[in-house]
Amino acid sequence: MPSMPSMPSTPSARPSTRRPALAALALLATTALSACGSGGDAAADDGTVRVVASTDVWGSVAEQVVGDVKGVEVSSIIDDPSKDPHTYEASTRTQLALSRADVVIENGGGYDDFMGSMLRGTDSGATVLDAVDISGKEAASGGELNEHVWYDLPTAAAVAEKVCEALTKADPDDGAAYDANTKAFTRRLQALERTEAVAKQQHGGEGVAITEPVPGYLLEAMGLENRTPDAFSEAVEEDTDVSPAVLKQTLDLFSGRTVAALVYNEQTSGPQTQAVLKAARSAGVPVVGVTETLPAGEDYLSWMRSNIAAVESALAR
Repeated sequence: MPSMPSMPSTPSARPSTRRPALAALALLATTALSACGSGGDAAADDGTVRVVASTDVWGSVAEQVVGDVKGVEVSSIIDDPSKDPHTYEASTRTQLALSRADVVIENGGGYDDFMGSMLRGTDSGATVLDAVDISGKEAASGGELNEHVWYDLPTAAAVAEKVCEALTKADPDDGAAYDANTKAFTRRLQALERTEAVAKQQHGGEGVAITEPVPGYLLEAMGLENRTPDAFSEAVEEDTDVSPAVLKQTLDLFSGRTVAALVYNEQTSGPQTQAVLKAARSAGVPVVGVTETLPAGEDYLSWMRSNIAAVESALAR
């Protein structure tokens, strides 16, 4: 499958807050499609259908839908596992890619606000898909939203379905292929969901600790109980100081062996995270690292399979 080279991210100093106010809701396709194979608009002028995703996570989901279809280019703006996606600074190259896109996939929920800002600066007619909006989790959260919805397998399936519809609209001739690819991807996701369900049967109710809410949906699907004080994980995510009392309460989770594992975000680090990692290792509590973008050589399915297996392995110790 042809694909554009992914565009590198530009690191910057970490902002004082990692949860900016929600951007305006992305434009969604309003045509109700009974199946992915329904017809739609013509493709790009040069015959190429261009899909641009804010991160390589959603880019990989799009690639699952595209499969071997020719004449489709999928590019991801942020694709470096060593960088914190919250610090990305969009460039004119980003804006150019978005202006040429037929389909744009953003995470939403305040995670990648640069996408909305860039799109407003173009005359793009792209179909814009907002993963948080598609997930329905913002409306259902009733409070603080965990915007890391790619760790929720049903959301990945729902986004893939919307990508299928958008690609079929841009390229009706290949609608059947997109539909078949989406169904195959969904079946593989369902197999992973069954693996999560087995883990829930075996370990449901066991406690875990986190540094940030990044893996929250995966841990919830496995029936695990996050015992980290909310004030700790929120402070780490917002890049603010943790009070001594909250830090002690968090460290006591490990010395008291009240958690079976620590699941932490490898892409962000600071004194509090390092203190927690040290405490977990000193107490012999298994540590599982997760990321916000794809590790090298992984696609979405292999990555999620590895994450589930790593947590299962930690729980089995």
